[in-house]
Formats: sequence, structure tokens, C-alpha cells
Amino acid sequence: MLRIATLTSVLALTASAALAAEIKVGVSPGEHAEIMELVAEVAEPMGLEIDVVEFSDYVIPNQALADGDIQANSFQHVPYLDNQMADRGFDLTVVANTITTPMGVYSDKVTELSALAEGASFGIPNDPTNGGRALLVLQELGLIKLDESAGLKPTVLDITENPKGLKFTELDAAQLPRSLADLDAALINTNYAIASGLNPKTDSIAMESAENPYVNVIVVRSGDENAPWVETLIKAYHSDEVKTFIDESYNGTVLTSW
Repeated sequence: MLRIATLTSVLALTASAALAAEIKVGVSPGEHAEIMELVAEVAEPMGLEIDVVEFSDYVIPNQALADGDIQANSFQHVPYLDNQMADRGFDLTVVANTITTPMGVYSDKVTELSALAEGASFGIPNDPTNGGRALLVLQELGLIKLDESAGLKPTVLDITENPKGLKFTELDAAQLPRSLADLDAALINTNYAIASGLNPKTDSIAMESAENPYVNVIVVRSGDENAPWVETLIKAYHSDEVKTFIDESYNGTVLTSW
């Protein structure tokens, strides 16, 4: 009996050690938060406990990661991360691709782009990366033309043709859904659209092409990329359970990118 009790104690200690890894992962509202909650469920039997921390904007999660308040984040695409690291000096590393979320055009006033009036007010995100992305989408949709030299981060100053004379209002990305009543239309990131109750597939009047450079990623502090918990986090995120959830829950408005 003593041997059995001892063996049981050893197994219990081993199981406890296996579940000792605990991390905090920062996410933005909407699909990033919803997906990471499932990732946490998948990761737990693998020995990784994930505390999902939701941030209301795009600025804080990278600062929180750099400060050590969280161990990873999953909310941003590479162009945004590159811009943040250049502007703020963060030393962060991409460890895995996650999803792609095409931006959508939403409006309470019109049901198609051609119905926008001359001088219509158009909302876009006010951060350089997502604001530039929004302008590129509008160019893709034929509403404006941009100076090619602006690359992935054009501003309204790079607009070379604006046939409808659209008037751009730059707002925090999270505020755009709540500002639709005051605008003729707005380009809204999918996570904020979903979080505000908008359905990208049925409520948008136009969508960004799925072929774009804005793949979202999991990010950690440089130096942590080879930590054992990172491998487990990626394995859980890239699991069949998570892929099936994404495919069945978002009807093509959120795309797996691994």
C-alpha cells in the first residue's frame, strides 16, 4: 500500500508540474478574444493555462507585452507590429500566423457604394497602419487613387484622385462602429465590427479582398520565442478544434492563415 501511495503522490506531483505553466495573452475584442478563449481550453490538457486579457484598443497590448504584464498577444497584423516597433522601440518577435480578417465597409445610410453622395463623410481608423490599409481598400474598391510611393501606409495626403470628393474622418478604430450614425460610411476592422454586433457577411456593403498582406500573428517578447510554453500555445492555436471553430463560426469573414 505504501508503494502505491508513493507512486500516486509522484504522479500527482508530475501532473501538477505539467500544469504549472501559466501565461497571460492579450487580445482585442471580437474574434481574437473568442478564438483565444477556445485556444485556452485546448491548451489546458497540454499543460498550459492561459489567462485571456482583453484590451479595448490597439495601442496598449504591445506596451503591456513589452512591460511584462502579459506574456504574448494575438490581435495585430505584421504591418501594424512593424510600425509599433519602429515608433516605440519595442523588442518583440512574431512566433506564428493566426488569422486574416478582411476589413468591411459599413453604412447606416446607403446599401451600396455607388449610392454614396458627393462629399460623403467616410470614417477610417486614425492609426497609421490601419488608416493606410483603409485607404488601400478604398482604392481597391475604385473610390480613390493613391500615390504609389506611399506603399502600405498612405495617408489622406497621398490621395491623388477622389471623384466623389469623400470627406475623411479619422477616428480610433474601436469608435468607428459607434460613429456610423454620424457618418455616411466607414471602414471597420472585423474584430470591432463583430464586437459591436455587426455581421461582416450580411451587414457590410463591401469587403476587402482576402488576398492582402495583413495576416494576424502571435507575438512575444524577443528572447521568449523558444520558451516551451510558446510551442504549446502555437500547437493549441493551430489545432483542428480551433480551425473548425473559425471556419464554422465566421462564415468566411475570418480566415485561418496557417
